[in-house]
Amino acid sequence: MTPGRLAAVLAGLASLLPATGCTSTGAIPAEEVAAPATPETVEDLGELLLTEVPSGLPRIPDADLQPSAGAKTVDDVATYSDDPARERAVLRDYGYRHGWERFWGSTTGPLTSVFLDQFDHATGAATYAQDLAGNDAEVYDGVLRHDPSSLPDGCSLLTVTAADPATGLSGPAAFAWCAHGVFSVAVTAVAVTEQAATDEVHEAVRAQLDRLPAA
Repeated sequence: MTPGRLAAVLAGLASLLPATGCTSTGAIPAEEVAAPATPETVEDLGELLLTEVPSGLPRIPDADLQPSAGAKTVDDVATYSDDPARERAVLRDYGYRHGWERFWGSTTGPLTSVFLDQFDHATGAATYAQDLAGNDAEVYDGVLRHDPSSLPDGCSLLTVTAADPATGLSGPAAFAWCAHGVFSVAVTAVAVTEQAATDEVHEAVRAQLDRLPAA
């Protein structure tokens, strides 16, 4: 599996988006975390994705990103790789069905992203989340922890202490990947401090998992 799904979007942010501010609003409202039935279509999957993040960052319109965010197919995700044909085969081995991406923030300041992907079976979702964590840990050169006590079982946490323009990070960052039944959740936060990024990831992960059907 080739890393680069997040990096591909980060690389295009600065040239496409105006810088924007943010206002912290605290916890996500309770009405945003109802858990419906397992989605049948990619549109249904999109209904499960967070609509706001704990930090209160403004949402970036899907079409303002390159490649655009929103609904994703196997072919869409495969194009993030240097070898799309091989990546397509790997994703099909995982049982990848479809996914959804959403971003909040600005070009040069804090940024949060949530990727929600659905698979044919729980094993594929868990393997995908674990492999993505290992691959991205190499890309971003941070401290990776599997099953940290601060997150639910099945999650991995990566923290990066400083900005690295080569990877598109504008500041300290935290990443989390979690398997939840047939779903894989990936949350990334770039913030002023590593602690702020980690706090954002912790809260966003829990809010996103609360929106999903029971594993």
